[in-house]
Amino acid sequence: MTFVLVLVVSALALPWAGTLLARRLAGVLPPREACWALTGASVLLAGGTVAALVGLFHAPFLASLEQVPLPRVLEVWPALVPLACAAGVVMLVQLVLLLRRWVRHRALLKDAWQAAGEGTGDGDLLVVPGTGVDAFALPGHRGRSGRIVVTSGMLRALKANEREVLLAHERAHLTGRHHLLSALVELASVVHPALLGLRDALTLHLERWADEAAAAAVGDRRVAAAAIARAALAGASHDRASRRGYPLLSATSGPVPQRVEALLLPEPEAPRGSLRRAGVIALAAMVAAAALTAVSLAYGLHEYVEFAAVAVRGG
Repeated sequence: MTFVLVLVVSALALPWAGTLLARRLAGVLPPREACWALTGASVLLAGGTVAALVGLFHAPFLASLEQVPLPRVLEVWPALVPLACAAGVVMLVQLVLLLRRWVRHRALLKDAWQAAGEGTGDGDLLVVPGTGVDAFALPGHRGRSGRIVVTSGMLRALKANEREVLLAHERAHLTGRHHLLSALVELASVVHPALLGLRDALTLHLERWADEAAAAAVGDRRVAAAAIARAALAGASHDRASRRGYPLLSATSGPVPQRVEALLLPEPEAPRGSLRRAGVIALAAMVAAAALTAVSLAYGLHEYVEFAAVAVRGG
């Protein structure tokens, strides 16, 4: 069963390498493509991890279906039951964490919608009165379409052209449905600790995606950079907007200095074909390896139990 143990270790270790490759690839891609690469890698690597755990967990049950006495199986692989129990405990913890994260997600949306109920506005904009300094994209909830929520304090802190940047940024979050990508990676990160790195990377690239959309909307990258910096400073001084994040995406989220620096540079372009293809192929190969390892683990366990069943019947 040494081969099976190697598969178990590989299936649980590959997401670390996959995360590293995904982050490297996202670093050379334009923000939009980087977000899709990070989300796809996160979901697929999480799926491979769950498949490996399921394959390990179901081995004792497979032995019972084949009418193989468990003591006979343990004679060959004494660690089977402890490993299967560990896999079951891990999956149970994952399920509890996923449910908690989902409940928290819905509660945050509900609270944000209640707070936004005090706002007034037209179209997709809601202006909330008060001295607070905040702005965020509020996803749709219970049949209500998404809104851009901005406080009066934030509007007063920005110049007219900077307000246009802020609104374009938050509108890009809504039209791009960035909260769905954020939710997928947020939930996937519960499955394997390595995927936390993809969650953090996605936060940056989602904000960069919205930054580029805002810069294109106003036609001036320097104005966009100044607006993002001023909004972040105003929000940080009130210790409110700086805490924004999933699922309420905001122009003040993520590493603002890095985003401002990027806006002061020319618009990012996709890397040359060969470099881009090499990165995509490397990431695809790593994800495929994780999936293949999980499938091989399930198949190897099945074949082992089948072999044990034949031996029992023959004996």
